[in-house]
Amino acid sequence: MSWWSFKPYVSVAQRRANAMKEVKKLAGKGRPISPVQLEGKKIANTFWGKAWCDNLETYSDYASRLPRGRSYVRNGSVVDLQIKAGLVTALVSGSELYRVKIDIKPLSDSTWAGIRQSCAGKIASVIELLKGRISDHVMGIVTNQATGLFPSPREIEMDCSCPDWAGMCKHVAATLYGIGARLDHQPDLLFVLRKVDHLDLVARAAEIQNLSASGSDVKTIDAQNLADVFGIEFDEAPSKQNQAAPPAPVVRVTVTKSKRRSKAAFLQRESASAKYSEPSRKTTDEDKPRVKRKTQKRRQAKSSVTPL
Repeated sequence: MSWWSFKPYVSVAQRRANAMKEVKKLAGKGRPISPVQLEGKKIANTFWGKAWCDNLETYSDYASRLPRGRSYVRNGSVVDLQIKAGLVTALVSGSELYRVKIDIKPLSDSTWAGIRQSCAGKIASVIELLKGRISDHVMGIVTNQATGLFPSPREIEMDCSCPDWAGMCKHVAATLYGIGARLDHQPDLLFVLRKVDHLDLVARAAEIQNLSASGSDVKTIDAQNLADVFGIEFDEAPSKQNQAAPPAPVVRVTVTKSKRRSKAAFLQRESASAKYSEPSRKTTDEDKPRVKRKTQKRRQAKSSVTPL
C-alpha cells in the first residue's frame, strides 16, 4: 500500500472498545479514570454546564473545530477527563488513544474582587449558587465574557498528542465540551479550575444577615408569650424574699501585746474574758467538806502554838 492510501476505516464502536482496553490498563496501574457520559443527546442540561458551552461557542477562534468536538463527546470518545486547579487532562479515543492537556490561567484577583463586590448579598446559599438558582443579574455577572468566570482564548493553552497541526484539534474541542458536561454534575469544579473559592460569594451574604440580625429593630418575644406559643414552661426567677441572706462578714480582731502590762489593763482583759466565758460553777456539797477541813487545820495550827 502506497503512502497515498488511507488507513482502513474503523468504526466508532471499535475505536471506543480499543480505547477502553488502554484505559483499563492505566486503571490497573492505579490511575483514576473518569469518562464523560452524557444523558441523552444534549451535552449539558444545567445552568453551569450550558453557560460553559454557550461561552465556548462565542469565540470565533474555535468555530471551525467545535462541531467535530461535539460529535466526539456525544459518541463517548472522551474516555477520561480530570479537572484540577488550572489544569484539564483527558484521554480521547480516535484512530488511537490521544492525550489532551489544557492549561487555563487562574482568574485574576481584580476580576474576582469585582465579581464578589457585584454579587455581595445577592446569593443566599451555596446550594442556590451551585444549582444555578440565582437571579438574572447574578447570572449576567458570573457569565460575562469579559469579566466573568469563564476563560478567554488567550487564557487557554492546548496540547494534544495527535498529528493534527491545528491549534485546536477535534480532540481538544471534545475535551472542552466534556468540561461543560462535567459541570452539570460538579459545578464547583469551575471555581477549582479558576483557582477561586465559591464560598466567598456566599460569605458576604452571611455577613449582611448577621448585621441585620444584630440591629436594634429586631423583634423579640418575651418568655410568657414564648411559653404560650410553644408550650414551654420557664422557671421563675427567685424573688428577693426567697433569696437567702448573705452570710455575715467575719470580723477578725488582732490583739497587740505590749511589753509592759499595767494592772488596769490586766483586770480589764480578765473581766472581758469572764464576760464571754461559761458561767462559773456553783459550789456543791462535795466542795463543802474540803472547805471545812481547811478551816479545821488552821484552827489546829493556832492552838498548837505554845506561849512564850
